[in-house]
Amino acid sequence: MLSLTAIAAVTGVVLLWTWKRFSKPERIAAAKRQARARLYAIRLYADDPPLALRAQRQLLPWVARYLAEMLRPAAVATVPLFILFVQLDHDYGHRPLAAGESAIVTAQFASGVDLRVIEPALEGRDVVVETPAVRIPGRHQVCWRVRAATASGGSVLLRAPGVTVAKALRCGRGLHIPPMPWNGLPSVDVGCPAATLDIVGYGINWLVWFLAVSLVTMLLLRKRFGVVL
Repeated sequence: MLSLTAIAAVTGVVLLWTWKRFSKPERIAAAKRQARARLYAIRLYADDPPLALRAQRQLLPWVARYLAEMLRPAAVATVPLFILFVQLDHDYGHRPLAAGESAIVTAQFASGVDLRVIEPALEGRDVVVETPAVRIPGRHQVCWRVRAATASGGSVLLRAPGVTVAKALRCGRGLHIPPMPWNGLPSVDVGCPAATLDIVGYGINWLVWFLAVSLVTMLLLRKRFGVVL
């Protein structure tokens, strides 16, 4: 929890810098003021339908301007945040397999491979393969259920005609690099069990805590950075 909190706080600071660098605070503030004025007008003239409708028509363009001003910094932050979320989900969204715990191992083959004519096999080290191969031809996948014999997780070895792929059953540790399907080799994925953070006795998904800490950091430091949200 402490490490994720620190990462979330730093992310909030970086997002504030991004908003300061790529947004125009005066335009955002003006759009917010005008939109807020139209909302007040709608409430004030609730008993006068023509005036209330006119305020509603004027509200939409100002809301559109506000969203347009926020779009540029949001677009700049999208790709880095996506990469960060993938890594954080690997580290905090999944936990290692416990001894005796089962998981699903999926082998993803290229679209040109006919799974009806090949016989893929899965072997395990400190891992027990509990089921025979289950083919899903429409997705070009083959699945097995495995059980970890030790807390270290062990590893599996996929054997198919002309190819051998090894995969460690490690969950929630280290740098996560997605497989590259364009290299022609089948990829092996482990269905790691989901993990939750223990926050004062409640199990909370890591993304909820991350977004909450980042948002609070941005709200507390926005004036110091001169950012309008």
